[in-house]
Amino acid sequence: MRREQLAADGALLFVTAVWGATFVMVQDAVTGFPVMAFLALRFSMAALLLLPWFLRASPPARISSGRSLRDGSQSLPAPRHEALRSAATGGGPTEPVPPTRARRERWIALRPGIVIGLALAAGYAFQTFGLRFTTPAKAGFITGLSVALVPIGQAIFLRRTPGLNSIVGVGLATLGLALLSLNASLAINLGDLLVLGCAVAFAAHILLVGRFAPGWQPMRLAFVQIATVAVVTAVLALLFERPIGWPPPNVWFAAAFTGLFATALAFFIQSRAQQATTPTHTALIFSAEPVFAGIFSFLLIGEVFLPRQFVGAALIITGMLVAELWRRGGK
Repeated sequence: MRREQLAADGALLFVTAVWGATFVMVQDAVTGFPVMAFLALRFSMAALLLLPWFLRASPPARISSGRSLRDGSQSLPAPRHEALRSAATGGGPTEPVPPTRARRERWIALRPGIVIGLALAAGYAFQTFGLRFTTPAKAGFITGLSVALVPIGQAIFLRRTPGLNSIVGVGLATLGLALLSLNASLAINLGDLLVLGCAVAFAAHILLVGRFAPGWQPMRLAFVQIATVAVVTAVLALLFERPIGWPPPNVWFAAAFTGLFATALAFFIQSRAQQATTPTHTALIFSAEPVFAGIFSFLLIGEVFLPRQFVGAALIITGMLVAELWRRGGK
């Protein structure tokens, strides 16, 4: 196994643990406080935290020779691709660019982050509205189905077929999610369909980060997607939630804590780590989020897993180990 990929997967596992650790805090914060308003506050704080680094990493008004910037594709002709990489990474200015063109190319450099942010915001929106019509357990499982959707998307859209190790790992993790989350009520309703949209959106988010991360600065990618989510959730809060007063102290603390660790730091690490690992590995590692949530729920509030949930957690961990340690043509 390449050390770089192992380090990237370890960083993503740390992110997953952070997300799992914040479940209890977020649940307490949104009890009596609108969810979209909380998300807008959380992502706005995260965007403000990253803003100084984003401004420092902004592309210069000078780029190397080339005609225009289009996207982060590896298939661009060499001059345009070099111009893109210069704008995305802040390197190698050689030729002055007119102000109007510089502004246009700065805007083009933001587009991947905006698209990624829209996918992430859609995931949160579908999940939030879906929870009005379905149970948290079913929502947790259906959201986790993104672990099965990512390998399909990776094969279709990124032309990278997952190896047998990843496929087996995904199968074990999906079965583990079912045991961890589902109960006897399996009837499908509107909420389930909305949360399925959440799973599709989160899978798209992982795939898009995998697509664009190798050619863009992690800080820029993290900031733009976070700022996009902040704007979208603020608009949704204004449209669909009742006006609220000043947030109480526990909401401010939860928004600041999750904004720093579970948002700004987490999405920066994801943007950096997915330069060295695959979307399928990322989705598989993220499937451990409910396992960490259960561990921290036990430590913080004494919540205990049922026997079948222990089996589910063990299957998720086994799936991750299979994908990491069984390297037979895997991607």
